Amino acid sequence: MYLGNQPALSYTSFAKQDFSTSATTSYSLDHPVANANELALFINFVRQEPTTAYSASGTSLTLTSATASSDDMYCVYLGKAVQTVNPPNASVGTSQLVDGAVTSAKLASGAVANTPAFLAYNASNQTISNNTWTKVVADTEVFDSDGKFASNRFTPTVNGKYYIFGSVLFDDGDHNNEIELQFYKNGSATTNPRMYQEEIPHGGSMDYTLRLSGIINLDSDDYVELFVKHNVGSDQVLVDDYTNFGGYKIIGA
Repeated sequence: MYLGNQPALSYTSFAKQDFSTSATTSYSLDHPVANANELALFINFVRQEPTTAYSASGTSLTLTSATASSDDMYCVYLGKAVQTVNPPNASVGTSQLVDGAVTSAKLASGAVANTPAFLAYNASNQTISNNTWTKVVADTEVFDSDGKFASNRFTPTVNGKYYIFGSVLFDDGDHNNEIELQFYKNGSATTNPRMYQEEIPHGGSMDYTLRLSGIINLDSDDYVELFVKHNVGSDQVLVDDYTNFGGYKIIGA
């Protein structure tokens, strides 16, 4: 409990200063003091008596007798000169913080980010063989935050849950087309999510878009790819920049 304003000097630590000794009686202090009683002086590990063995004022320390270069001398500051409003380094832990007290306004830009993240598309058409799972080509990057996307594969190297998405556009003139889109994790098809769509026969050609997205848990050595399959009976074409593949790390999951 305080009467009046609370003191600004809240944290106190006892600072130590080591001196390089020589044949002299005059030394400089790192911190100003009011008098000799605000510091404890030790010469060759023996504490000296204030005002008798030395005097001090401001940043000046004066000994009654000169030291020798072989002496070991240091002082410990006892007075208010070393007080600070900042807590000592590593003295604040999670138990000192109120739950929910730290807001995004107190976080440095980029301190919490949904990265690694990437987005890529195919700059040219890709031909897909019939009834064969084929890796989708996305050879042109829109962005790749940490350089984790290469050779149509995303390897984030950071544990976490990732939102992964992709889409393809078939240039379809054959109809009766059954199309599947699926993520592969570490070379094996994921059971969820996956996408299947069957085209209803119609009288003319039609481009056909298939989209897939979902959350995939990835460890540091996992990777994910996008695969597609159709059963038209002949090769089909994925239309260049309408084919895309992307993803990002989910914050807080």
